Amino acid sequence: MKRIVLACAAGMSTSMVVTRMEKEAAARGLAFHIYAIPEQNLQEELQNYGHEVVAVLLGPQVRFKLEANKKLTDSYQLPIAVIDSVAYGTLNGAKVLDQALALIH
Repeated sequence: MKRIVLACAAGMSTSMVVTRMEKEAAARGLAFHIYAIPEQNLQEELQNYGHEVVAVLLGPQVRFKLEANKKLTDSYQLPIAVIDSVAYGTLNGAKVLDQALALIH
């Protein structure tokens, strides 16, 4: 199954965004495994599942790590972006899902 990975600081508020994204994806009939991991585990996650990952989104709280992680995702030819902070803060799963889908297409 295709994976959308949200990499963040600890995963608490991001897990709420994931839940909203999953509901939105299901409502649209889209099949993705959407989940959050600590940003420091991204390299290991891509080593294990890079062939299934289609997009990586960084939580706004780790936006300063975008360039370092872009080098990593580039080696897997994967798109990466920082989650829109307003969408993240308002737990707007639909908007964050749209952001991920825009990276894929």
